[in-house]
Amino acid sequence: MNNFKRVFSYLVLVLASIISVFPFIWMIVSSTNKSVEVTKGRLLPGSNFIENFQNLLETANLGTALWNSAKISIITTVLAMLIASLAGYGFEIYKSKAKDIVFNILLLSMMIPFAALMVPLFRMFGTVAQTFPLIGIDTLTAVILPTVTTAFLIFFFRQSTKMFSKDILEAGRIDGLTELGVFFRVYVPTMKTTYAAAAIITFMASWNNYLWPLVVLQSPEKQTIPLLISNLGSSYAPDYGMIMTAIVIATLPAALIFFIMQKHFVAGMMGSVK
Repeated sequence: MNNFKRVFSYLVLVLASIISVFPFIWMIVSSTNKSVEVTKGRLLPGSNFIENFQNLLETANLGTALWNSAKISIITTVLAMLIASLAGYGFEIYKSKAKDIVFNILLLSMMIPFAALMVPLFRMFGTVAQTFPLIGIDTLTAVILPTVTTAFLIFFFRQSTKMFSKDILEAGRIDGLTELGVFFRVYVPTMKTTYAAAAIITFMASWNNYLWPLVVLQSPEKQTIPLLISNLGSSYAPDYGMIMTAIVIATLPAALIFFIMQKHFVAGMMGSVK
C-alpha cells in the first residue's frame, strides 16, 4: 500500500512537472521553427533559429530594448531594496503610537489596482515635465519612480525583521555605531537572504512590466523588451518564429538571475535569517 502511494505521488509530480515545463519547451522549440510551422503546432526542433535571430535584429532594435529594460530593472531593484528595507526596518524597530496606523494605511494601498492610478500618474508626470523634463512623460525615470517600491516589499521586510535578533542591534549601538551604521553594517549583511528574495521579485516584476511603460513611453528608442515583443505581434502578418526567438531572449536574464539566487530566494521566502 505504501509503495502504491509513493508511485502515485511520483506520477502526480511528474505530470505536474510536465504541465509546468511544457510552455517553456514549446517556446524554445518554436524559436527554431518557421512561422508556418509554429502556427501548425510543430513540437520538434527545427533549424531556423539563426534565421529568426537575424530577422529579429533587422526588424527590431533588440539591443536598445534590452538595454532600456536592464537600466530600468537594475535601478528599480537597487532603489527598492534601499527604500523598502529602510521602511520595513523602521516600522519594526522604532516604536511610536502612530506607526501601526500608518502601516495599516500603507497596506490598504495594496487594494487599489494600478490601472486606477495610471491616469493620475500620467497627468502628474505631464505636469512635472514642464518644470523637470528629465522626469516627465517619455522618460525612463517616469517608468522607475512609480514602481521603485511597493507596500508588499515594505511588508515583506517588516515581517522578516520580526525574526531579526534585537540583541545584535543593541551590541552594535554599544560598540558606538550610529543608527545608519547599525543598519548598513549589522542589519543588511544579516538579512542577505531576504534581500535576495526581494531583489528577484522586484527585478522580475520590473523586467516584465508592460502596462505602465506602454502608457508613459512614446518614443521607439525608449521602448522596453515587453513593448518590443508586443509590437512584433501586432503586425498584419506576424512572424511567430521571430517572436518566439525574442521571447526566449527576453526570458534569459530573469531566468538566469533566478537560478543563480534560487537558494537565497527560497531561504528568504521562508523567512530564515542567518
